[in-house]
Amino acid sequence: MTAQEVRLCGLLLREHFGELVEKVGTHLLRSGAQNLRTLIHETGISLDLVKKSLCVLVQHGVCVFSAGRKGPGSPTEYLTSSDHILRILRYPRYIYTAKTLYGDTGELIIEELLQRGDMTMSSTVKTVADRLTQNMEDGHSMDYSEVSNAFSKLVETHFLQRSTPATPGTPAVPVSTAPPSAESFPDCYRVPHVTLTGRGKRQLSSEDGEDQRNAKKARMDTETHGDEGIYWQVNFERFHLHFRDQAIISAVANKLGQTSSEIVRTMLRMSEVTTSPTATCTKPLSANEIFRSLPNSYSIARPILDQYLTLLVDDPMEFVGKAGESGGGMFVVNLHRALANLARATIESVVQERFGSRSARIFRLLLRKRHLEQKQVEDFAMIPAKEAKDMLYTLLSQNLVQLQVIFLSFIDIFSIYIFITVANLIERRLFETKDSKRLLEKSQRIEAILASLQASGAEPEQLSEVEEMITASEKQQLASLRLHINKLDSAENQVDETIFLLESYVNSTATAAS
Repeated sequence: MTAQEVRLCGLLLREHFGELVEKVGTHLLRSGAQNLRTLIHETGISLDLVKKSLCVLVQHGVCVFSAGRKGPGSPTEYLTSSDHILRILRYPRYIYTAKTLYGDTGELIIEELLQRGDMTMSSTVKTVADRLTQNMEDGHSMDYSEVSNAFSKLVETHFLQRSTPATPGTPAVPVSTAPPSAESFPDCYRVPHVTLTGRGKRQLSSEDGEDQRNAKKARMDTETHGDEGIYWQVNFERFHLHFRDQAIISAVANKLGQTSSEIVRTMLRMSEVTTSPTATCTKPLSANEIFRSLPNSYSIARPILDQYLTLLVDDPMEFVGKAGESGGGMFVVNLHRALANLARATIESVVQERFGSRSARIFRLLLRKRHLEQKQVEDFAMIPAKEAKDMLYTLLSQNLVQLQVIFLSFIDIFSIYIFITVANLIERRLFETKDSKRLLEKSQRIEAILASLQASGAEPEQLSEVEEMITASEKQQLASLRLHINKLDSAENQVDETIFLLESYVNSTATAAS
């Protein structure tokens, strides 16, 4: 693990959980598995605070514990995973995907589970229903059954899964990124029967309602709904499979058009249940099955579908392959080849941006031919000898080429630059926010006052008087700050998409090799 990766993980832990959790988490990243006593001694943090920090890390799935390596009776050891910490970068994307697929209800369910690590179904349904009701007009509220249905759909499509009970077992090993399967955990995707009726409640905002809220909370704590002890968490791997499929569909749309991408989308949707997450290609599908499964909005004739399938099979990117002739032809989506081509295109674009089109031509040539002498590079790339020599030296000094080009090695080198970029973006965003902290707090106070006055039916004169508490120059400064922060957030998400694409290719290559 590189120092830049640890730095990025530390920034993410500090931003989401605070400095103490960051200190414990980064120490475990650098030192590996450690027991509680060693952690207290080496971090200099009190026993109580170390325990609380470990609870936060375990609760959010970035730390595991197991029996000590010295055998039975030895102290429990704790281990963190950088891969799981880096998933925090993807939280906005998980939430947006849930909103796209299942609306506002799905969005809030995923948001609550990401914020808390894991929750029972009944607790999640109540919290989400209350939040949705809070944003509805007076007299309207969200029924618990509607939220329960959305929760069940997320489980049925495997975006949510039950949390496995964490118990000390074998000596500590690196954390497995694979989610619990239905074979290893039969109840993984079984929704319990929950006795929950009612509607969401609006939050009481007056001071007089404090006693009522406390009494209500105490009453809710004693209620039972039939799912006590059954906790649910986000299935990150299922989201990652969805991201992978969307990347392939988007690439097909950009290269071959919308109809071709819809055919590939249909094939991927039909293969969701039957294809293993680690498979290099989908299960074979006949042309007849694909034709029957196409959306009604794409009412294309069968001969036209055959032409599109032939176009996809003959395309050099090899998104789709042919696996037989029965049923009008058997077709598969080449997942590994698609990821390899997407990763290659990403890296080639980086080389072109940093070193120019001619260097990218040399780099592309070396990837395709594997081994070339300098004279062959000059001839094939049609570049003068002096320029070719300079460009090869530049690529060599940046570790982009060696005596032979090793694509996976370059991805490892490239990932270091990615971690540096994301860490710099986060630090810049935190600096901008801290530098304008007073102005942001003032804006939030004014917005809260305005919301309170609007809820109580205040007159327009009162509202305009409150709005004037913030000057025109401050409004301009706030607008500029928010625009800048939005750009930084957008850049973080774009870099994370690149990280995901390269990670998917590396994992797919490792699976194909084994």
